[in-house]
Amino acid sequence: MKKSFATLFFLTMITYANACTNLIATKGATTDGSVFVTYTADDYGMFTNLCHYPAGTHAKGDRREIIDYDTHESHGFIPEAPVTYNVIGNINEYQVSIGETTYGGREEMVDKSGIIDYGSLMYLGLQRSKTAREAIKVMTSLVETYGYNSGGETFTIADPNEVWLLEMQGCGGDKKQKVVWVAVRIPDGMISAHANQSRIGQFSTYNTEVITSKNCISFARSKGWFTGKDKDFNWKMTYAAPDFGGRRWCDARVWSYLNHFKDMSRWLPWALGKDPNAEDMPLWIAPDKKVDLPQMEACMRDHYEGTPLSLDKDIAQGIWESPYRPTPLKFEVDGKQYFNERPISTQQTGFSYIAQLRSWLPREIGGILWFGNDDGNMVAYVPIYCSNTERAECFNTPGADAVTFSDKNAFWVCNWVSNMVYPRYSQLFPALKEVRDSLDNAFLAAQKGVEAKAEALYATDKAAAVKYLNDYSIQKSNEMITRWRQLAIHLIVKFNDMAVKPEKDGKFLRTSTGLGERVKRTGYSDYFKRELVKQTGDKFAVPNK
Repeated sequence: MKKSFATLFFLTMITYANACTNLIATKGATTDGSVFVTYTADDYGMFTNLCHYPAGTHAKGDRREIIDYDTHESHGFIPEAPVTYNVIGNINEYQVSIGETTYGGREEMVDKSGIIDYGSLMYLGLQRSKTAREAIKVMTSLVETYGYNSGGETFTIADPNEVWLLEMQGCGGDKKQKVVWVAVRIPDGMISAHANQSRIGQFSTYNTEVITSKNCISFARSKGWFTGKDKDFNWKMTYAAPDFGGRRWCDARVWSYLNHFKDMSRWLPWALGKDPNAEDMPLWIAPDKKVDLPQMEACMRDHYEGTPLSLDKDIAQGIWESPYRPTPLKFEVDGKQYFNERPISTQQTGFSYIAQLRSWLPREIGGILWFGNDDGNMVAYVPIYCSNTERAECFNTPGADAVTFSDKNAFWVCNWVSNMVYPRYSQLFPALKEVRDSLDNAFLAAQKGVEAKAEALYATDKAAAVKYLNDYSIQKSNEMITRWRQLAIHLIVKFNDMAVKPEKDGKFLRTSTGLGERVKRTGYSDYFKRELVKQTGDKFAVPNK
């Protein structure tokens, strides 16, 4: 095909995924030997369905149009690969998963003459690779040949056995060299993360495999950015030195994830971002306890709870204790700048997932994308198997886009619910959490039995096993959106007009004459009452007489 399936895909999505989070757990760090890698695709204005690229064979001379992931502009064409693999979301049929976070780095390194942007590069890697190592080779070869048209990027590249970080920047339009990059394998048994700040430091000190472009250090020398010995070269301090925002808004998310599994108080000053002499965080740590899927889900829902960065007990939480904050993250009062926290879980998430990769199962069964079309805290994660070739209507809705609502579309229905919850969090969130957790628990409880049946089918009929899993994913997707539509209606009815209608056993109570029972008026939280009185003094004080 002269135009790839990518063209059709990009017509159905708007993505500006430059404010994201990736969490990583290697197989030796998990309870069952799974590899877990996550992705939150975060930015305002984002709309996306669950993408799909079918496997295909391509004739010599076929070309692939590169459509920019963010702007939808065409950058030109590259040769198509002879064979491409099935990709559903950010996982392919061989259990390779690729996510990213944008860190930017030196602006002068951006090469707008390059053909391949970071988003296109992810899906090219997924379509053309059977392992993480192969994906690194594919991705770096492509940008070295055709140029890299984005700012600094960290990619998580994983398969059932390994997880790698690949960091990449352009060379500012240099005619002889197009890109610099470094790839580091996260040692087995470790957990790691990245969140819009370059994470690879002095890689000569890492006790693991490191692969670099030939010009990784020499390019910095040619610009006068580095003059020391090669062994002392520090990637991020040279190409993307962290400022306050890089630490407080970005590395703090990494800190919070790692803090779930090990006391990270030693590195809290780094996360807080204000001490220029603070000790930098390690690229990975050994967790004190093994990681499982529910824990990864919990980390995707993190708002710094129980830490010095927690989002409770200040007036920005509003009347009903919301852990969400508006953007821009910086604001000004009387000429002085202030900021909001930026946790892992944030309202601008277009989609998020947890990829589960398992080496001991047939590849068509072993790879799952636990997928949600909104903020991780506000969705149930639906199991999408890596061999899936068909999507439920809710994840591939004709006519729905960033400015066209559809009650058949998961993005819009989930956002419908979450945007009711955000400002009235303590009131409404328990109802959402009950539905969310019931679905998550049901999906997890069914997993073993579903996969046992798939394995039995696989032994005699692989195609039947693949179809069974695809049908199951569609069934669970439909179940999720049905429950979410019901939840939306329930929230409207129960919490109308800032009051609460009483219910019992899932039914709203009525009077003896059939009317709705009298509502409860909950008023302010104790914290907000006191803050309001501090601000207003006796303005609203009721007179004694």
